[in-house]
Amino acid sequence: MKIILKNVNILSPGSKHHMKVKDVFINNGMVEKIAEANTISDKDAEVIEGKENYISAGWFDLHVNFRDPGHEYKEGLVNGCKAASNGGFTGVLLMPSTEPAIASKAAIEYVIQRTKNEIVDVIPAGALSVNRDGKDMSEMYDMSLAGTKVFTDDKRPVSDSGLLIRALQYSHNFKGKIFSYAEDKHISGKGQMNEGVVSTQLGLKGSPALAEEVNINRDLFIAEYCNCPIHFSTISSAGSVALIRAAKAKGIKVTCDVAVINLYFNETALMGFDTNYKVKPPIRTEYDRLALIDGLVDGTIDCLTSDHCPDDVENKLKEFELANYGISSIDTAFATARTATKDKLNIAELISKFTNHPRCCAGQKTILIEEGNQANITVFDPNKKWIVSAGDIRSASKNSPFIGQELIGKPVCVINKGQIVKI
Repeated sequence: MKIILKNVNILSPGSKHHMKVKDVFINNGMVEKIAEANTISDKDAEVIEGKENYISAGWFDLHVNFRDPGHEYKEGLVNGCKAASNGGFTGVLLMPSTEPAIASKAAIEYVIQRTKNEIVDVIPAGALSVNRDGKDMSEMYDMSLAGTKVFTDDKRPVSDSGLLIRALQYSHNFKGKIFSYAEDKHISGKGQMNEGVVSTQLGLKGSPALAEEVNINRDLFIAEYCNCPIHFSTISSAGSVALIRAAKAKGIKVTCDVAVINLYFNETALMGFDTNYKVKPPIRTEYDRLALIDGLVDGTIDCLTSDHCPDDVENKLKEFELANYGISSIDTAFATARTATKDKLNIAELISKFTNHPRCCAGQKTILIEEGNQANITVFDPNKKWIVSAGDIRSASKNSPFIGQELIGKPVCVINKGQIVKI
């Protein structure tokens, strides 16, 4: 396979070609040559051209659910990879929220073997606790030998402080990483959305930002005590940003990410009781939304994630209180983030939140666009305007609040493992 990326803008911090317009020649899955624009030609090569196109290291999504094993009808591994590549991603960190949970060496190996021929690199995260029940620590070391460095109970918070201490200290011995979802269930209770004026108007039970912030504060104290790194998944409030900003200034080893939906909408989106806006953590106030964007700008928030949680119609088309949490969002994640941050975050800074920053958080090797390196590349147009339709969603589930939204920025194609997928 020969491909010429002609006249493209390269975004690859650390590469000598960063922020330059070049031609890139890819042969048999490797970057064979990078030269001045419009100077490379090969009659046997497929040419992808356009001055509006940018290229970067392939995007990596730090928080996805593909529902296999257990609920493949919502999203199987193979179709999940198709949705990921359609969204511009060449790598994903798969959450262990399956049935049974990904909590053993065999489960890790199953996911890796099942997806090894897909264009998307699927890195399964292992469950932190047995069955994700928050009681006993899982076989983390065995799972690390099978190919993962991340351990999490996904959207189930670790309520047992002693368990969190043991998990941090134990995983640190083999360079594992604990991902924490911050929520004090005794505070959030059965909250359906953000607690505030809008939840009162709608008559829905609210989950206050306090539930997240109390848990983050506790986990930061524990991480500092253990002198171990910790990562917070999908933070959602201004208070959380402030706590993590202060912790970083203090020298605590902490990273975090935010889901793109929390950058785009505020709680007023729920005024119509549309269950496609029912997510965990909840969409919060406009003040929180803007604080999250500020956290991206100043580097407090390290990564962006789709928080892809596909679900079937039967579990979403219900009364609001009975509907499942989550949205199908990997197909539109980049465009959502680009649209929400275009006036605050330049394209190079935005792309860093989708590429090597999440790879570092997941314990994966970073990628540079240099001659002699493997071609793991996303080609995209950061300024293309488009209206999302159901046909644009390759996920098996269509529970997306972005259908009908006009977004900015779209992937053109992805290249990885000697394969190419055009979008």
